[in-house]
Amino acid sequence: MKRKTRRKLSNIIIGTIIPFLTVFFIATISLVIYERIRRVSNGDETMIFIVMLSTIFALSLLFIVGDKIQRKITTGNPVKEILEATEKISQGDFSVRLETIKEYEKYNDFDLIKENLNKMASELEKSEILKTDFISNISHELKTPLSIIQNYIFLLQDDKLDKETKEKYIKTVVSATKRLTNLITNVLKLNKLEHQELNVEFKEIKLHDLLAETVINFEEIIEKKDLEIDCQFEEITVFSSDTLLEIVWNNLISNAIKFTDKKGKITIILKRALDGVSVEVSDTGCGISKETGKRIFDKFYQGDTSHSNEGNGLGLALVKKVIDIIGGEISVSSEIGKGTTFKVLLKGNE
Repeated sequence: MKRKTRRKLSNIIIGTIIPFLTVFFIATISLVIYERIRRVSNGDETMIFIVMLSTIFALSLLFIVGDKIQRKITTGNPVKEILEATEKISQGDFSVRLETIKEYEKYNDFDLIKENLNKMASELEKSEILKTDFISNISHELKTPLSIIQNYIFLLQDDKLDKETKEKYIKTVVSATKRLTNLITNVLKLNKLEHQELNVEFKEIKLHDLLAETVINFEEIIEKKDLEIDCQFEEITVFSSDTLLEIVWNNLISNAIKFTDKKGKITIILKRALDGVSVEVSDTGCGISKETGKRIFDKFYQGDTSHSNEGNGLGLALVKKVIDIIGGEISVSSEIGKGTTFKVLLKGNE
């Protein structure tokens, strides 16, 4: 703010002093020449008038030409450069980058415009890459289950199939349709969250009850894998959105179950923290590498491809988006072969 104020003050001073000095210089030179001409012309007023008129005209022309050159360098060239850049950006070329004239601390207004254009072009370039990647990924994710459905429906048309094989094929088709439905549902949810189109109501929520209900929803698969569930819940009420929090707990608990082998253990801890409420979801599964941990919240990223047929890489992207919306933090710690812990901090709640 201080730097902007100094820059504005500097522009005002320069804009005032330069015209003043120009007029002062022309007037001074004219007076000096007038005095000399008066002495050598012996009072010839016609000669004095012609010489003074010629002098003022020459000096004025000189300053006009100088001002024209100065404006072209300081204003014309930057404006032309900026216009060319904006035209390229409007045509979809986001690789445009403009060089600033001065150092950062000495930026003028054109330097600031260039810097802002560079930032805008950089963000647009990233968005374009993300959009291209998103379309590529979504096409791939849609193609896989659709191909499965198409192939197995074709096989099911064979009248010679025995009952057991038909049931097996039907289960495969049902599984593929569920995956397709989940993908479309997650894409729609993520799109609504990113464009703030999802109706969200904040209210008091008994967080321990919401977590317990989520765990119960997975009871069948937990029993099927013979998993041990350790729930350590403090009775805590938070002011948040149950709709959004359900997305978080469903995805985190679902992932913990998916990546934990039979007879493994999942621990869920809800407790008060210094600056809010903490929820930890831990498992004794395969774990993830540090490199995977850095990208775990990216859209369509799947660190463990052995489970790729069970998800679409959007769950944790949804979780991260929800956490950002409700004003919290999420972190992950893991060790290969020993398990993973996701920690969610809901700020401002107690």
